[in-house]
Amino acid sequence: MRKIDALPVITLDPAMKGYVGDIRLRMENYEAKRKALLSDVASLSAFSNGHHYFGFHRNPDGSTVYREWAPGADALFFYGDFNGWNGLSHPMTRLENGVYEITLSGNEALKNGQKCKVLVRKDGETREHIPTYATYVTQDPVTYIWSAEVHFAEGPFEWHDAGFQMPETPFVYECHVGMATEEYRIGTYREFRENVLPRVEADGYNTIQIMAVMEHPYYASFGYQVSNFFAASSRYGVPEDLKALVDEAHRRGIAVLLDVVHSHAVRNEREGLNRFDGTDYQFFHAGPEGDHPAWGTKLFDYGKNEVLHFLLSNLKFWMEEYHFDGFRFDGVTSMLYHDHGLGTAFDHYDKYFSMNTDVEAVTYLMLANELIHEINPNAITIAEDMSGMPGMCLPVPDGGIGFDYRLAMGMPDLWIRYVKDTRDEDWNLGKIYGELTGHRPKEKVIGYAESHDQALVGDQTLMFRLAGEDMYWFMRKEDRDHFRIDRAMALHKVIRLLTFSLSPNGYLNFMGNEFGHPEWIDFPREGNGWSYAHARRQWSLADNRSLKYSELGDFDRTMLYYGKQDGLFREEAHCLKIHEDDKILIHERAGRIFTFNLHVEHSYFGYFVPVTEEGSYEVEYTTDDYGFGGYDRIDHRTEFPTFTNENGELGFFAYLPSRTATVFRKKNDL
Repeated sequence: MRKIDALPVITLDPAMKGYVGDIRLRMENYEAKRKALLSDVASLSAFSNGHHYFGFHRNPDGSTVYREWAPGADALFFYGDFNGWNGLSHPMTRLENGVYEITLSGNEALKNGQKCKVLVRKDGETREHIPTYATYVTQDPVTYIWSAEVHFAEGPFEWHDAGFQMPETPFVYECHVGMATEEYRIGTYREFRENVLPRVEADGYNTIQIMAVMEHPYYASFGYQVSNFFAASSRYGVPEDLKALVDEAHRRGIAVLLDVVHSHAVRNEREGLNRFDGTDYQFFHAGPEGDHPAWGTKLFDYGKNEVLHFLLSNLKFWMEEYHFDGFRFDGVTSMLYHDHGLGTAFDHYDKYFSMNTDVEAVTYLMLANELIHEINPNAITIAEDMSGMPGMCLPVPDGGIGFDYRLAMGMPDLWIRYVKDTRDEDWNLGKIYGELTGHRPKEKVIGYAESHDQALVGDQTLMFRLAGEDMYWFMRKEDRDHFRIDRAMALHKVIRLLTFSLSPNGYLNFMGNEFGHPEWIDFPREGNGWSYAHARRQWSLADNRSLKYSELGDFDRTMLYYGKQDGLFREEAHCLKIHEDDKILIHERAGRIFTFNLHVEHSYFGYFVPVTEEGSYEVEYTTDDYGFGGYDRIDHRTEFPTFTNENGELGFFAYLPSRTATVFRKKNDL
């Protein structure tokens, strides 16, 4: 092990010098656990093969073997269509280490479409469960009861993605297959492949992050209360349909990330892992420690090797079986701390390193990141962590936790505070710039103005928060000079360009928000009369060229197009000017000059724009372009030659209208 105080996690941040002991503990725990897991195998990938042993598997002779790990159980019985749902006729054989096995042959061999479950006996009580490694789980449309459904592929899936190259900079399109249809129902993998992937490609996004794929009994949980970790949700289709979706995305040059939920699990016993072997501590912490106080879910015991085997095998399964290119880990903050970060203000480093830190969860995340990059060195892992844990996105050998990126969760929170609670006149450009550019040295972050989180029921999309109910009546292009809509359109574009142009290492958007999707997200549930009204995407709004939604979509497409040119994200942004009274913010990035005038009424003629290189500049694009719903106040034909002013500053004069942003570039670079 390298000398701890020489690790980058310490040397990159002076404030970390007082926490050498904590990083030593982090590394020692990781090394000890890794050694224990690899006592009989050569690599984490070789260790993480639970899905090849447990669950249902066909033998060469046509028989079927089913294996389960249930150390606390007294007996297991396998039953289903194959035996007329006779719960006790097929006892499983107990092997070593709490493993149970049964082989079915002849007429009893499992066939596609058959339903099955397992009965678990503990202390004289028998409960039914779904097999823990089930890869396809369906719900009866009449009884609403969930069961494992046999789904053996008749042959290997024909992949066409051998030459796929991961994008250099992730422009992430966060999406949900079920709500990706405009109809009042659940969408499918096939529809997403045929209808949404072409949009994603045309809009310029190069990565999709798919939510709610791991099976979950309650649709309204948004996929965050997982019951069956190896099952692709049957709501959207069969496993081959998901594979076809991933394969088509790769054909279009789009990486595919799975929104993985290893931070907790649904507390349901019949559908999920809870009390599978009759105990409350098989997969989870025993007693109250195993219950999430805010989410009503179960919490994994990351200290148990068998739990790590299950979770690490789960990651390998999704990469191996479905060719996912990486993961966005949900709820990382909840994993890192015993209090799950609830109500904690992470305003001092002591809060990262204390008795509150779940060091076993930290070790698991380090192992998970090592495994993922061992399987695919180009894979992407993204942490949803609002605490800012030091080293989150540094490599494990450098003392880090190993993620490639962290979501910059402070960005959307800032925009919500400003749009909801702060007058436009009082927006602090210095604070905005600091929030949008702030990150730990050498740790990559993905910026965003809003994700699905900001629009969940009780909140609103950014555009709806800006425009309100006027969106219902005044979003026709012919409705010019409507103050509230004009302001909403202007700020929506400015906010997104500010966020995009200042995001350090990548960008994220939730599907539909690029064109200003109205209202909020709310899945069918008892509280809304089981309505799909807000669990769908109204693509027709963006496709209708008579509506202003199309203009917002065109702007987003243009922003991404130019953002991909000449490696914009290879360089960091450099602030050239912030003037709080003028409400002017100007920064330079990869040769482009981004100017923002957020003043509510003042437009500036002949405003001095500082630059770092002399030459003649031209307008690349502006939020005020007529095609983007603006007023075309900036002439693209004008050239802006640089000069040195009386203060010795290099720059040029330009017209900066209120509530607009303009992107300039040297003429010979266009």
